[in-house]
Amino acid sequence: MPLRPVALSIAIRRLVSALLPAALLVLAPLPAAAQAQSPEDDLPVAEIQAFAEVFERIKRAYVEEVEDADLLRNAMRGMLSELDPHSAYLDSEEFESLRESTQGEFGGVGIEVGMEEGQLTVITPIDDTPASRAGLQSRDKILRIDDTPTDRLSLQEAVNLMRGEPGTDIRLTILRQGESAPLEVTLTREIIRTESVKSELLEAGYGYLRVSQFQTRTGEQVGSAIRRLERDGPLKGLVLDLRNNPGGVLQAAVDVADAFLDDGLIVYTEGRLPDSEMRFSAGRETVAADVPMVILINGGSASAAEIVAGALQDQRRGVVMGTESFGKGSVQQVMPLGNGEGLKLTTALYFTPDGRSIQAQGIEPDVEVIRGRLEVAEGSGLDVRESDLEGHLRSPDEQRTRSEMSERLREDYQLGEALNLLKALNVLSERRGG
Repeated sequence: MPLRPVALSIAIRRLVSALLPAALLVLAPLPAAAQAQSPEDDLPVAEIQAFAEVFERIKRAYVEEVEDADLLRNAMRGMLSELDPHSAYLDSEEFESLRESTQGEFGGVGIEVGMEEGQLTVITPIDDTPASRAGLQSRDKILRIDDTPTDRLSLQEAVNLMRGEPGTDIRLTILRQGESAPLEVTLTREIIRTESVKSELLEAGYGYLRVSQFQTRTGEQVGSAIRRLERDGPLKGLVLDLRNNPGGVLQAAVDVADAFLDDGLIVYTEGRLPDSEMRFSAGRETVAADVPMVILINGGSASAAEIVAGALQDQRRGVVMGTESFGKGSVQQVMPLGNGEGLKLTTALYFTPDGRSIQAQGIEPDVEVIRGRLEVAEGSGLDVRESDLEGHLRSPDEQRTRSEMSERLREDYQLGEALNLLKALNVLSERRGG
């Protein structure tokens, strides 16, 4: 005889209570007057009955014996994987791996990955790692890790396969847009130590600030880098390079944006829980409030990088240049569970000061510049300068040869265009002032 809904609800709760570890139990005890609860508070009886039936049939009929804990853990993984690409159930090994990565040092190849339409996809290679040196690109699809196809792996399982002892090799089979056949790349794992900020002068008065990801101290490092750039005089322009920046710590993104803003909203988040709704605004103290800026982004700029680009764009603080960003506008919380395992759950979306949601849309640049290399036409007479001649006289204050910098700007067309734009902005400003 079938159970009545309330009786079935109580039975299912008891079944789950018996099988699940106490720390993972999320079902509240039923009140004594369970029969009086409102219909909207009832458990979905039909679906839970189906779950119990599937569970029991696997236990009785599957070709091999399966542990109860494995079945329930897989069920939890399935629940989370169907929500979005960034929510996940983490067993103790996966939870420890995530903890290590947030500390900024681990053995691997140096790529940030995610799931896109069910495929393991490169979000961005991290600077100065085996992946970046091998030329891996944002949006590359990883088809195999060594001999293991990735189509049946969870995101965390794929990450675990790519990590390993420094000095060991790993073979990735990738599919790249525009290529007719998959590419095979062999990488040697290294200890990945992520230095998030680099800086240099492109020319006298024009600074370059590279932020490769957002770690706890990135905001502090940006301030120090700008002060170093200003040692020889005030800056006339600054390129903030956020290309292939996969994101990181939300507060670090706020700190970096705050370095260039002296007022106004930076970002706000919205979610279902009260503590997931936050607003971050700029303080009055800033290290570079008035320096003209160009912010470089591309398809590998994600999450916290998009927060910074979106804030500076909405606040009219600089010109965003490059190509459309990745479009990850969600916030994840990592929740430890009492048994040493964990839960990574998307709890909020973030919005730019003007109320734009970045999720699945990204930041559109003010000036679109496609990645490329500047080539000088043969016979144009523009390919040789005095600084290219062997034995040329150097300027006393020359820190690097013009030919070295010219070559870099030819190799990095977007960076060259950013520098040109900063110079143009200064010319216009000087004319208006005159």
